[in-house]
Amino acid sequence: MRSIDLTAVSWRKSSHSNQDGGACVEVSDDLAATVPVRDSKVPHGPVLVFPAVGWASFVSAVRDDRLGA
Repeated sequence: MRSIDLTAVSWRKSSHSNQDGGACVEVSDDLAATVPVRDSKVPHGPVLVFPAVGWASFVSAVRDDRLGA
């Protein structure tokens, strides 16, 4: 598994995160082929890294309500 340097990426909160500090997911759009995702409440914690095409498919499915309950 190769390591990805995330020290210089900028993070943005999900538009679905609330202002009270709960349910806060942050992503970075700085990398072309991958999308790192983290919990904003634990910024130095683990980061999940997804292929950009897979992340785009996931976001589309959420937006279109295709994930089911």
